[in-house]
Amino acid sequence: MSYGLGVLRGMGITMRRVVKTYLGDFRHLGRPLDPKEFSRRQSVRGDGIITVQYPEEKLPVPENFRFVPFLVYEPTLDENGKPKVDAKTGKEEIGYERCTACGICAKVCPPQCIWIVRATTPEGKPRPQAAEFYIDIDVCMNCGYCAEYCPFDAIKMDHDYQLANYERHVSHIYDVKMLMKSTTYHAKLHPTDWAREQQESKAKEAAKAKKQAVAS
Repeated sequence: MSYGLGVLRGMGITMRRVVKTYLGDFRHLGRPLDPKEFSRRQSVRGDGIITVQYPEEKLPVPENFRFVPFLVYEPTLDENGKPKVDAKTGKEEIGYERCTACGICAKVCPPQCIWIVRATTPEGKPRPQAAEFYIDIDVCMNCGYCAEYCPFDAIKMDHDYQLANYERHVSHIYDVKMLMKSTTYHAKLHPTDWAREQQESKAKEAAKAKKQAVAS
C-alpha cells in the first residue's frame, strides 16, 4: 500500500507543477512582450515555464558572460573630466590604447585565433602599441584566457552574441578598429571587474606616492 501512496504523491507533485505552469501562461496572455512580466517570470520567484520570444525578448546576460574579446582604450577627457565624443562617429575619442602588443594573449589562445603586429617608430624600433590586431571570431572559443592573462587589462570579453552574417572570410575577422571599445563600455558590461581595477589602481598610486614621500 505504501508503494501506491508514493506513486500518487509523486503524480500529485507533477500535477501541481502542470497547473502552476498553465496558470502562469494564462497570466502571460495578452502581454507577451511586457518587460515587467517577463522579468518576473525569469526571477527566482517566477512560476510556470516560459518560452522566450526571441528576438523581441532576450534573456538577461550575466556579468561574467563571455563572448568575442574586445580591446580597451582610455577615452580623451574634456575640461570637466567627461569623455569627448567624436561628432562624426558618435564614439568616444581614443586617448590611449591599453594594449602594448606584448603578444601574451596570442600565446595563451587555445585555437590560435589572434594575430598581432607590433607598431614601430619612424626609426624602425618597436613601439608598445599594436599596428595590427586581428581576431577570427568564428575560430574563437570564448574561453577568456586572453582577458585573464593580459597584464595590462587591455582585453575583455564582450556580451554581444548577435554576430550572424552571410559570409565569414572578411566580416568575421575583426581588426583593431572593430575591436577597440572604451573603458566606459567596459565599466557598463563588467561593473564588478571595473570597480576592482579602479581600487587596485588607486592602491598602486597611493603606494607610489608613499614611496616617493619616503625617498624625499
